[in-house]
Amino acid sequence: MDYINVSGNDFNEIRKKIRESKGKNVIFSGNDDDVARKVLEKEKISIFLINLSGRKDKLKQRNSGFNQVLARLAKKKDVSIGINFDEIISQGKEEKAEILGRIRQSIILCNKNKLKMIFISRESRDSYNLKALGLVLSMPTWMAGVLKI
Repeated sequence: MDYINVSGNDFNEIRKKIRESKGKNVIFSGNDDDVARKVLEKEKISIFLINLSGRKDKLKQRNSGFNQVLARLAKKKDVSIGINFDEIISQGKEEKAEILGRIRQSIILCNKNKLKMIFISRESRDSYNLKALGLVLSMPTWMAGVLKI
């Protein structure tokens, strides 16, 4: 399958890129939560890739960029949730711990809404190890998936 990665913070540019990529599966990633919601509502994408680094957590809640509203939209549109594994590996110890906490929060939301989660890696990683990481983070076996781009 052919995948195309679309990212950005301007909805019109993202819409144009998605419309140009006919016949390919679209992986969308963006830092702006409002743009992500618009894309999930109005465009056809295959995977919503969550950017987990560079976010500021609140006092008693993690900010993963994925919430119950986006989860319901993803379920309605049959969109899988993607986790960038290379983003986890490239961080330091403290940031890595925060990212794993955000992933755990996203797993709970995906489990409630019966969404599929996919670990995405550009480097060649063993798919069994990535699935094992998902299981350690309390991901059910039906939810775990691996995609190598």
